[in-house]
Amino acid sequence: VFLRQLVWVMLGWTAFIILSRMHYRKLLYGIYPFYIVVIVMLVLVLSVGGVRLGAQRWIKIWWFNFQPSEFAKISIILVLSHYFSRKALNDIRLNVGSLSFLRGIVFPFLIIGIPFGLILKQPDLGTALLLVFIFLGMAYFSGVKVRYILLILGAGILLSPLFWHFLRDYQKDMILVFLNPNSDPLGAGYTIIQSKIAIGSGRLFGKGWLSGTQGQLNFLPESHTDFIFGIFSEETGFIGSFFLLGLYYVLILEAFHIAEKTSDNFGKLFSFGIGLMLAVQVYINVSMTLGISPVVGVPLPLMSYGGSNMLVNFVCLGILQNIKRRG
Repeated sequence: VFLRQLVWVMLGWTAFIILSRMHYRKLLYGIYPFYIVVIVMLVLVLSVGGVRLGAQRWIKIWWFNFQPSEFAKISIILVLSHYFSRKALNDIRLNVGSLSFLRGIVFPFLIIGIPFGLILKQPDLGTALLLVFIFLGMAYFSGVKVRYILLILGAGILLSPLFWHFLRDYQKDMILVFLNPNSDPLGAGYTIIQSKIAIGSGRLFGKGWLSGTQGQLNFLPESHTDFIFGIFSEETGFIGSFFLLGLYYVLILEAFHIAEKTSDNFGKLFSFGIGLMLAVQVYINVSMTLGISPVVGVPLPLMSYGGSNMLVNFVCLGILQNIKRRG
């Protein structure tokens, strides 16, 4: 696990250095080919992908497991940034706000609709919902009328009971356990209960490096991936967790500052999209380890084990650094 993650980190740093030096406007030539490649990979996952924990999300390349849905996130941000930035020349809100419901919501929603459906089929509910949040956030930032966005949200809420019938059994269990974790303490609710025990037992200063009982005795499943925040909180306590969230706050705030200062509309939208993606991922991951949102399998950026997610985060930060230098 350590060696694999180390290789991914090295690849990520390499990608960061390259993308931070290459002018980001050159990305415009490869946005839609990259989008098509991601769609093809998502289709391949459903046919030849490996199955783990009831989900078919990975393509095995040598001794690495490659997760195309992670690259779908950056692909969607690139495509939406290009789509909305073409609608304004001098002011990002100049023309976009006058778009009709069809051009402002329906067309861009169709862009995310294909990867959304393929990712939902895997199933990967967390990443699929993340794409929707990114789409709505970027549409709002671009100046699409608020009533259009509220209409989409309202329709989603009204149709949500219908989606219940399309969920897998374990996904239904996760939602029911979120409402009442004690309903199945040794089954679907076990992970959430153990995560809250780990976080609470860390108290103010934590139990110390590699001294947490929940982590070292393997009481908390997936402690190196989705629930790494629980182990980190157990070992470093409230002080360490607060410091970690502060680092995320600085990183996300810097992405939004770059979006605010950048004069180029494509760079402005892309920077905002990356900041939004990081913010939503951090919120979902931390909140599910605390038991205040359902467990949907979203990793903690730059912390959770997972090569594809690590590489994508480095790629995004490299482009952000490039925009800050040139935008």
